[in-house]
Amino acid sequence: MADSSSRRLRSLKDTLTGYGVWHGIPPPELEEFHLFSLPAAVIKPSVSGNKILPLAVLEETHTRTVRSCAWSPNGKLLATASFDATTAIWENIGGDYECVSTLEGHENEIKSVSWNASGSLLATCSRDRTVWIWEVFPGNEYECVSVLQGHTQDVKMVQWHPTMDLLFSCSYDNTVKVWAGDDDNDDWHCVQTLDESNNGHSSTVWALSFNPSGNKMVTCSDDLTLKIWESDETRLHSGGGYSPWRHTCTLSGYHDRTIFSIHWSRNGIISSGAADDSIRLFVENQEKVIDGPSFQLLFKKEKAHNMDVNSVQWSPGEERLLGSASDDGTIRIWELIPIS
Repeated sequence: MADSSSRRLRSLKDTLTGYGVWHGIPPPELEEFHLFSLPAAVIKPSVSGNKILPLAVLEETHTRTVRSCAWSPNGKLLATASFDATTAIWENIGGDYECVSTLEGHENEIKSVSWNASGSLLATCSRDRTVWIWEVFPGNEYECVSVLQGHTQDVKMVQWHPTMDLLFSCSYDNTVKVWAGDDDNDDWHCVQTLDESNNGHSSTVWALSFNPSGNKMVTCSDDLTLKIWESDETRLHSGGGYSPWRHTCTLSGYHDRTIFSIHWSRNGIISSGAADDSIRLFVENQEKVIDGPSFQLLFKKEKAHNMDVNSVQWSPGEERLLGSASDDGTIRIWELIPIS
């Protein structure tokens, strides 16, 4: 197994500047990046990969900070969630991005938005402690089919399972909740709560991410740890009923301030970004471990930004590229390269 000395992160030439930047995420086919603060912007990489140029600036719809965004699975629609308590749906029409729908209903700031694997459902969460599930209809029509009220504090993130209609939410109440619907998806309910009583986090849970196959999940928290969870995916797909998630290991001592973001790449590398201005990369230890799986540090990048690293995101098209967004107003694109 390669150790941290055999890899390094190289910043590509262009650094994108803006306001306080919270997130950057590429769509499925990597033809565009969406990088946002206020206003939101769509960025198109050049052929060389070292020059990144603005393609569009999405403005005049949100009136406050844009906190989260997500591309639909086919890459045709972009959902943006804002502190103005609305979610906007954007579509590329004739080369221009137009707001084709605005979703309202949350009482306070919307913190996160996520599409399910088929693009038929959209989830949003808010400081109002609720999670909303929207059904997508032809003609850019959206209907709220369920308001989930299980968290007792601000909900920081929602994320759909990569292959199944299971929804996960992270909260200021220190928990991760798993939500499932009945056969017609009209009645959603919490099927599991991951909290301190089952080896969960002891403080705010900021984010989660799944491995490519969807049978493992990583969560990060204000308690300065990353936790790995595992589920019996075979049982889920065989129709054997819901398979609970169980804690398998905890990564601690790698960040000394709040861990805001994590992302699991297609080739098995977990990236983390934190309030200590740094980025860490982890890989699973392939050696047999009696007590279960373990993970080791692959690389650490101190002072990746001049302020908090709010988001890290691997490219789905180029395994070596990592995007990071920061309170310093910049988005940086990194390349993971081997050292011979």
